[in-house]
Amino acid sequence: MNSDVRQLTNHELLRSACLIGGEWVVGRGEDWIEVLNPSTGGTITTVPRLGALEAEQAIEHAVTAGKKWSRVPATERSALLRRWFELVRAHEEDLAILLTLEQGKPLAEARAEIRYAASYIEWFAEEGPRCYGDVIPSADPHTRQIVIRQPVGVCAAITPWNFPSGMVTRKVAPALAAGCSIIVKPAEQTPLSALALAFLAERAGIPAGVLQVITGPSRAIGAVLTSSQDVRKLSFTGSTEVGRLLAAQCAPSLKKLSLELGGNAPFIVFKDADLERALDGVMQSKFRNAGQTCVCTNRILVQREIHDEFASLLAARVQDLRVGDGFSDGVEQGPLIDKAAHDRVQSLVDDAVAHGASVLCGGEPHSASPLCYSPTVLAQVSSGARIARDEIFGPVAALYAFSDEREAIELANSTEYGLAGYVYTRSLARAWRVSEALECGMIGINAGLISSASVPFGGIKQSGYGREGSRYGLDDYTELKYLCMSALDSEL
Repeated sequence: MNSDVRQLTNHELLRSACLIGGEWVVGRGEDWIEVLNPSTGGTITTVPRLGALEAEQAIEHAVTAGKKWSRVPATERSALLRRWFELVRAHEEDLAILLTLEQGKPLAEARAEIRYAASYIEWFAEEGPRCYGDVIPSADPHTRQIVIRQPVGVCAAITPWNFPSGMVTRKVAPALAAGCSIIVKPAEQTPLSALALAFLAERAGIPAGVLQVITGPSRAIGAVLTSSQDVRKLSFTGSTEVGRLLAAQCAPSLKKLSLELGGNAPFIVFKDADLERALDGVMQSKFRNAGQTCVCTNRILVQREIHDEFASLLAARVQDLRVGDGFSDGVEQGPLIDKAAHDRVQSLVDDAVAHGASVLCGGEPHSASPLCYSPTVLAQVSSGARIARDEIFGPVAALYAFSDEREAIELANSTEYGLAGYVYTRSLARAWRVSEALECGMIGINAGLISSASVPFGGIKQSGYGREGSRYGLDDYTELKYLCMSALDSEL
């Protein structure tokens, strides 16, 4: 057993089986996925490598359970979600340990993610009973026109490895609140968080088949989920390339889709900005989770008059970041998720340098572990470098200079992506102008952290469509039904 697993208070949270139809199953028990600790390379445990057969079984259970769940009053669903929230908060430390073990982020960040994950359960527990309809005035005095919202039906969620708890609850909580059943396919690198959350949902009283978690290869399981006529909604967080493929596979059955895909977030610092606040924002947005976030700053655009000063101040902060195992005291940055991610970051840095970028700090692997990469700052980055176009997903801050507001907007929008953007200025007028001009679904104005359960999360362009979180996120799990009631002749 991995030594850090022994820190768990409740060892039942470490699941090596999948939840299908209310049963913890291992399939045929012949094929397993090793879950590795990216900090040490050691095996934490194994989970079943299930496939199409088990996915089809999960859909059958979801159909049956979903019909019953949709008829449960919203207030009762709310009470069960509230109980799930309470259990997640009660087991926060154990869930954080599991998260750090399988994902690598520092334990302090893992604790914050568990609180973030729990906040979605709490929010939708409260929002579910407020899923209102409308009465539309009719031109006919004997007719009433009513719009109601109903659950979309069986849902599927394919979740990423970078936030293995937060991305599960952000999809599952609104589905359950709306009256849908849902099947979760977590990333192969980080299935333990999803399984632990499902275990607590089961303990909270969520009925069998309403929430299921299946592990295994994405291609085989995804093909069943996308082709099934019974699955009426798919939510996916991941790369734009895979998102396009899933959208094509869902097209024949015309499923509802929520796609939260790639990003290339601009972080614009104008010369009138509060530099200390802007530096704080870069550190939050760029280096959280070792730069492995979808709303992570990808391009730091700094007005020319302050570019050199800002670059120097940023490099001084970045080179002081402590890198290492997420369980070590004081560590601020953990490893990248796997060797492929590590090699990709190095290739982007090498390509940027080949295109003329200067390395102010970092630019090489870190000695803390084979998957750790040194926090890096690059200046004079060329727009022709790959790092200007591709999502970095690593601890590399790439700086670009701009002359005026018009050029900043042009540079920021010169990408196929449109997830998040950041603007730092003391001018309220400029903040409005630039934010409205940026082609992004979310904008942080003098703020580096922008996500919460109460606001809509999602992008435009090649960053996808649909929204998660807030009341708009609940809308994505419902369908509108219009009722026309006629022949209501008055006797008065």
